[in-house]
Amino acid sequence: MNSPLNSETLNDDQSTDIAIGSALRDLRHAQELTARRLAEISDVSAAMISRIENGQTSASISTLSALARALDVPLVSLFRDTTLNHADFTHVKAGEGLVSTRLVDGHNHDFINLSFHSRRGLQFEARKVTLVRQKAKPPSYVGHGVVFVHALAGEALYGYGQREFLLKVGDSLSLDAELNHGFRKVITPEFTFLTVQAERKR
Repeated sequence: MNSPLNSETLNDDQSTDIAIGSALRDLRHAQELTARRLAEISDVSAAMISRIENGQTSASISTLSALARALDVPLVSLFRDTTLNHADFTHVKAGEGLVSTRLVDGHNHDFINLSFHSRRGLQFEARKVTLVRQKAKPPSYVGHGVVFVHALAGEALYGYGQREFLLKVGDSLSLDAELNHGFRKVITPEFTFLTVQAERKR
């Protein structure tokens, strides 16, 4: 008698077929559809649906597209478990994180790295930053992706292109990073903020 398949004996194609089948089954169950009913509305045979759900066949894109349309979900939903075989997470407790200092043209400020993830096609980072009022101007940036800033303590003036925003405790700002941006003036003795940046990896 053959032993059941397990993840250690599967090749990449088999793992992909099983992941697609599992996603299809979950989506079908979530909509409370029987395999027979899904076959009727997708024009894919119930036998084929059974083989796909059990990871016994490599379905064509046209077949998967028909099933996705019948379930009213994006085609990519069927591939949700196929792109990565691992997942990372970061849990930073209060008062922890990697403390760093940035020096730019005479200006310096401290920041705490709270999170950094670099995945396929995406880079994400979060920092808690403290600016101290000083003679040297804070740096400005031009980059890619999206930047989010949330004021935690103090007041400061933030520039974005030709515009300026006064940020006070509780204020937030999100912006496209392609335009010149950055703090222009720290008004209170110190200003602390959370910044999150996400961009497509190039």
